[in-house]
Amino acid sequence: MTLNQASMTVSDVISAHFDALTRAEKQLATSLLDNYPVSGLGSITTVAENAGVSTPTVARMVQKLGFRGFPDFQARLHHELEATLSSPISKHDRWAARAPGTHILNRFADAIMTNLRQTLSQVETADFDSASALLADRQRSIYIIGGRITKALADYLFTHLQVIRPNVTQIAANPSSWPHYVLNMKAGDVLVIFDIRRYEQEMETLGRVARERGVEIVLFTDQWASPVAKVAAKVFRVHIEAPSAWDSSVVTLFIVEALIEAVQSSGWEETSGRMKTLEGLFEASRLFRKPKPEVPGKP
Repeated sequence: MTLNQASMTVSDVISAHFDALTRAEKQLATSLLDNYPVSGLGSITTVAENAGVSTPTVARMVQKLGFRGFPDFQARLHHELEATLSSPISKHDRWAARAPGTHILNRFADAIMTNLRQTLSQVETADFDSASALLADRQRSIYIIGGRITKALADYLFTHLQVIRPNVTQIAANPSSWPHYVLNMKAGDVLVIFDIRRYEQEMETLGRVARERGVEIVLFTDQWASPVAKVAAKVFRVHIEAPSAWDSSVVTLFIVEALIEAVQSSGWEETSGRMKTLEGLFEASRLFRKPKPEVPGKP
């Protein structure tokens, strides 16, 4: 275990080594992360059976991750659990003070805070700054696309970026229309892709074709990484686990909003002018109602 790994959680270590694992080891890693950390607390035989792999596969993988063996691996998991149970957030200051610790509000809050901590521990500020610089460069056109669930995140990013800067396009959901968008992409343009597990085959194809045209790809994915990562210039691997049948988008939205602010601040003079013009257009179209002024003495 290196000094850097000593400061990482076991799940962080697994995620960092995921691409270098064999197919069986990736199957084991996915099983461990799917119900982390409980999935790693049984015997080596139980862990292997739950993942559908052999016990030698478990032994080999934990050593490949930098642990001395399976007992060392489990000792780290137990240490993490003890640290969690003794942390101030776990002991008191619950997010929902009137709800029991097992209530979904508290369980969800704990999961999201863990996701945020794990994600931020893996995001390099230089990579974040580089991604924001790509999105802020007015010489580049921006294209944005999301999947079945992440389309909402793509909508959110598009809505803000089209106000902040010109030449921002949201790609329609229908893959049969994608060649028309690629036709207009130039070398140096930016394609933002949202793709989390149950990765969409069409996304990988779109990313590959766009990259062949010299397009820079910024990818938002999960800790296991979409196949699009192979051609992406910048990859945000976000932890998405939650006590739900659905993956969580909270931390992904956190990164998206931070990028929006970074891009907005980098060209604020132009952005503020665009905002003023937009407000004038809203006023002219009477799209939104203005609040009625308060009359003194009347409720």
